[in-house]
Amino acid sequence: MQSVQLENLYSGLILRERKYKQGNAMISPKEFFDFLIRQGIGFFTGVPDSLLKDFCAYVEDNAANNHIIAANEGNAIAIASGFHLATGRFPLVYMQNSGLGNSINPLASLADQDLFSIPILIIVGWRGEPGTEDEPQHVKQGKITLPILETVNIPYAVLPQSQKESEETTSNLLKQMKSESRPVALVVTHDSFEPYTLKEKDTLSYPLTREQSIAFIADSLPETALIVSTTGKTSRELFEYRGNRGQPHARDFLTVGSMGHCSSIALGIASQQPQRDVYCFDGDGALIMHMGSLAVIGAQGQKNFKHIIFNNGSHDSVGGQPTAGFSIDIPKIALACGYRQALRAETEQEVKAAMEKIAASMGPSLLEVRVNKGSRKSLGRPTTTPLENKKAFMEFLHS
Repeated sequence: MQSVQLENLYSGLILRERKYKQGNAMISPKEFFDFLIRQGIGFFTGVPDSLLKDFCAYVEDNAANNHIIAANEGNAIAIASGFHLATGRFPLVYMQNSGLGNSINPLASLADQDLFSIPILIIVGWRGEPGTEDEPQHVKQGKITLPILETVNIPYAVLPQSQKESEETTSNLLKQMKSESRPVALVVTHDSFEPYTLKEKDTLSYPLTREQSIAFIADSLPETALIVSTTGKTSRELFEYRGNRGQPHARDFLTVGSMGHCSSIALGIASQQPQRDVYCFDGDGALIMHMGSLAVIGAQGQKNFKHIIFNNGSHDSVGGQPTAGFSIDIPKIALACGYRQALRAETEQEVKAAMEKIAASMGPSLLEVRVNKGSRKSLGRPTTTPLENKKAFMEFLHS
């Protein structure tokens, strides 16, 4: 095992050195996709990632019925396993390295050689890669990405950034995947793929953007109310809203990582702060990722829990690939899970009227706001660290 780890690590370092020598070489999403098809990859599933967004966009546009965007990365491993069981062919699962945690259980207890021995090519976006600058939620994940793969005994290689070497490296890894019937992984660094723009299948025409909706809703809340916001652009837009109005950030807990867990954090806070209303600002992709949380929230019946879903039907922060957000009825699901009230709004007037009802109602209650996808190009990021945010938030709670 130790020799395998050392060999993997050495291979990764060599490939990283080659990549830097290649300068600005990049991989064509089309050529890499076509190469994978020739190598026998017949199915694609996963959760989109910003480092893989160009490749994921090409897959979405060209894999036809052989592509499923999963709720979370563990689901993707299971879907890929089902494809192999049904066809005997080889699937690909794509994910950000933060999603490795979601995938560990099915990797270790389903796909592993000691169990069902499922051959899967996993492509992992390496956010927080050591030696590069990235957002704080990716730093730890970047450090432990390769050790996680080694611990789960998954052979891996860091993908070179030239077309020829990327195909050679992938071909060698696929040979091992097929001959040993096991999962293998390609680790992808920043700027590996050439730009590719996702084709818009449906143009949204909702009156509001997510940022406008956040402003309307935050404006309506009393100063005692708390906000727990989900990872990605929702937290970034909330942070800028406070800054633009000269308001303190202490009332808001910005969940800059932990996709899908924002509502559970808010539930934990609401259960211990019953005198304050707790508003969870959530997204459709994050909600779907761990939808079981709705059942727990409904069963708990926390009266001060208010759930706001900004639904644009896309993974907006990592390339705009579609979610199932517009294929499901979120308010009906919430009601079926035990929420006392669940509403939907699209216009400014509807949002404001719905917020009056939400504020006056016993929770748990939910408002789905349907919005257009996209954000300002000038949108910034929080200027405080997660630890500073945590400290200010806790001090506000106990002041």
